[in-house]
Amino acid sequence: MNELESIVANLERQREAIETALQALREVSGTAPASARPAATKKRAAAKKRGGLTEEGRRRLSENMRKRWAAKRTGSQVRKAAKRKS
Repeated sequence: MNELESIVANLERQREAIETALQALREVSGTAPASARPAATKKRAAAKKRGGLTEEGRRRLSENMRKRWAAKRTGSQVRKAAKRKS
């Protein structure tokens, strides 16, 4: 029986390797169903949709834009006041 169990175990390993190879080929050709994709592929796709900014990066960008717009508003108010005096 020991030899038979060894053969079965070997065949199961080969089946797993074949299934993995088939899945990879289906993904490359675009014929894999969405539910069969590995989780890592789904995570990469989701990360690309978000734009790649971290929460801290978004916060810094937002703060910098607020400062730029505040400076622009202040500059335009100074110009308007100068035009009024002229």
